[in-house]
Amino acid sequence: MSIIVTGAAGFIGCNNTIALNKRGYTDILAVDNLTKADKFLNLSECQISDYMDKHDFIDLVRQGKMPRPEAVFHQGACSDTMATDGRYVMDNNYRYTLELYHWCQREKVPFIYASSAATYGASTTFVEDVKYEGPLNCYGYSKYLFDQVLRRDMARGAVVSPVTGFRYFNVYGPHEQHKGRMASVAFHQYFQFRKEGKVKLFEGCLGYGNGEQRRDFVYVGDVIDTILGFFDHPVTGIFNLGTGRSQPFNDISLTVVNTLLAEEKKITKPLTLEEAVSQGYIEYIPFPEALKGKYQAFTQADLTNLRGAGCKTTFKTVEEGTALYMKDLLARYPNP
Repeated sequence: MSIIVTGAAGFIGCNNTIALNKRGYTDILAVDNLTKADKFLNLSECQISDYMDKHDFIDLVRQGKMPRPEAVFHQGACSDTMATDGRYVMDNNYRYTLELYHWCQREKVPFIYASSAATYGASTTFVEDVKYEGPLNCYGYSKYLFDQVLRRDMARGAVVSPVTGFRYFNVYGPHEQHKGRMASVAFHQYFQFRKEGKVKLFEGCLGYGNGEQRRDFVYVGDVIDTILGFFDHPVTGIFNLGTGRSQPFNDISLTVVNTLLAEEKKITKPLTLEEAVSQGYIEYIPFPEALKGKYQAFTQADLTNLRGAGCKTTFKTVEEGTALYMKDLLARYPNP
């Protein structure tokens, strides 16, 4: 088997696998956990040569019985930033990644893995440097800790095969339907609007006005294009993967509203934010107590290192990516 994709039934893993298929790769081992069986829907859109449960896979890796692949895309993880079982998160995200990394080094296999912007916590400087990092939750810490392992190995010249970590910012787009509350705002707002005729956003917090909390929202297709660029030209390091722009949640909501209203032929020109709010299409709700102290109100990837390593991706704006995503959701869920 030439390629291994972990988390292949998940959001980024599925998009990763489909993109490899488009390049002609079908000899792909898909690794995941189908305890939540409806994730199979993502796999059904992929061409793979075999599927393996994540526990069976790592057992074979530990025993030295897994055949050497051409490359490993490690996209599998518990991505719930509100997860309270720290032991599970650390075992699933940190220890699993560590063992897979060591195996790839022994076998001299390129290893591309998912890190996260959650490593930065409340920082307002998003540069790949430990002095700007300080995760606010166990998920972020699990990613942060493995990044430190790689940094130490890089510093002592112990990395013998390419290892590339991507700190994903707020990724959105097709194939995230299984993620529940962790799916993107755009995904949830599609269904809110189709059901209630309006979308909901948090009221102001941490010095930001209603819906004005800002994130670096990056379309999943652009993420995959970037990853495959590094697959073609391997580089060892840890890189931010966002657009380099922060945009308010209001921009997502307004694009959702305008795209869906236009599809329903209810408007002839886009509404302004003020019009959408005054006409009841956007509603602001109280900020949840459970998120206080654990919430990133601002993210914006510094792309200096990513561009310096050769990335030439032109990243879509929130308006461009969200409009594409709404049309994809309309095709998949015309009657939600």
